[in-house]
Amino acid sequence: MAELKITPQMEILDTTLRDGAQGEGISFSLQDKIAVVKALDQLGVSFIEAGNPGSNPKDMEFFREAPKLELEHAKLCAFGATRRKGTIPEQDEAIQSLLAAQTDTIVIFGKSWDLHVLHVLRVSHEENLAMIAETISFFKEKGKTVIYDAEHFFDGYRANKEYAIATVQTALSAGADSIVLCDTNGGSFPDLIEEGVRTVLGLGSGKVGIHAHNDAGMAVANSVMAVKAGARHVQGTLVGFGERCGNAALAAVIPSIELKLQLHCLPKGKLENITETARLVAEIANVPMPDDMPYVGLRAFAHKAGMHADGILKTRTSFEHIDPALVGNWRRFLMSEMGGRAAIAERIKKLDPSVTKEHPVTAALAAKLKSLEAEGWQFEGADASFELLARRELGKYKPLFSIERYEVQSTHPSEEGNICSTAWVKVKVDHSTEIAASEGNGPVNALDSALRQALKRFYPELSKVRLTDYKVRVIDSRSATGARVRVLIESTDGMHVWTTIGVSTDIIEASSKALADSIEFSLIQATETKNF
Repeated sequence: MAELKITPQMEILDTTLRDGAQGEGISFSLQDKIAVVKALDQLGVSFIEAGNPGSNPKDMEFFREAPKLELEHAKLCAFGATRRKGTIPEQDEAIQSLLAAQTDTIVIFGKSWDLHVLHVLRVSHEENLAMIAETISFFKEKGKTVIYDAEHFFDGYRANKEYAIATVQTALSAGADSIVLCDTNGGSFPDLIEEGVRTVLGLGSGKVGIHAHNDAGMAVANSVMAVKAGARHVQGTLVGFGERCGNAALAAVIPSIELKLQLHCLPKGKLENITETARLVAEIANVPMPDDMPYVGLRAFAHKAGMHADGILKTRTSFEHIDPALVGNWRRFLMSEMGGRAAIAERIKKLDPSVTKEHPVTAALAAKLKSLEAEGWQFEGADASFELLARRELGKYKPLFSIERYEVQSTHPSEEGNICSTAWVKVKVDHSTEIAASEGNGPVNALDSALRQALKRFYPELSKVRLTDYKVRVIDSRSATGARVRVLIESTDGMHVWTTIGVSTDIIEASSKALADSIEFSLIQATETKNF
């Protein structure tokens, strides 16, 4: 019997490529946009708002390339405003650019707050309503599906409820397929969101949606409350970035709706891909995904306290609101003197399933953790370094290389007028040695580059690995420039992320320890995955 196909009950519109691109530090190339579209389509969202073709050439270039994409789940949307005042849709260049984008679905935004009508657009109440009606009617006559974004709806609802509702009623009468209520300034509370959604649903409309910003830290809560009130269309950005404080993070909204409200947002089996997809989109955008992001963050299911770890091992629901596997994430036990033997044993079971909290190796690792942490090592944020430590204690460690010698030098100024660092390193792999040198933007960057150059002959797979974050903390500031420092390095191969640590009174030595651990961990993981 063929498997029953479950049709999502919710429409999810991701606006990473439009609203998300307005976030500080976010810029997508054409290839970036294509890569994000493919990732979101594979996740199974209903709509992808791919840009405003009337606002910049890059978006128009994307829409020219878009027909070549063979999307399985998502529909692309072009985004734009109602017609300009004093003109008609047929003569409005921005409206014509939306047609030129050739998407079946158009997202149109119009003003719901009379403050914007009178003081931003500087038109009458009646002219604004005509702009809404004529624009939507124009696209409906062209056979388009129209999603109407009622911009600043909740601010307008507070200031002039009757007029805000009139703008929505106008959009409905003109044939809009969905009405999306926007908390554009991001300052509304969930009770107002609920009231607004119920009021608009009472107009006898079809599908009502929510578009929430996070300026008061409530975008996810407001989105979920809107759904509880009856909204069946949700807009946001997968990782939550966007203008000012960002948009509702769909990676938090979607699991809450699917797992807590039992409403399908994605095709069956796709929810478990949301963690991987969120990290991929963040990687394409070249921004770090917040570690404490709900559901998909690195810390979302991380446990440090010994009592918590012990409780989790006995009954998962004691300290976890969902099974992390449902969203493609995983449980982490943070290694520290607070964690206890149960957490240590659970953490190293993947290396040796026979290990228990009474095992001698567990006791030895617990003692070593306390000793090392007293010296400034901190493994709770460096899982990869802890795993290498555990492998050594279990006798499951074979060094893949050793750093025989290195030198690092910084010159100021360089010939180009900038600080320039150079490094050379000598490594040994089995009975072979290799020497390599490299320049870099700072001594650590130069050392990292030289080390990779030396190792690439032996391990070409290192070309996929790169550093994504570098942190230095002074452990004992009273020792001034002679203080011991802790270096944490975060690395990625494009799909997985890991962190390593190094401690020394010499910042370069501490960095070299963390770098060596990072590279060695990546090679071990690649080897075991290949063998598996």
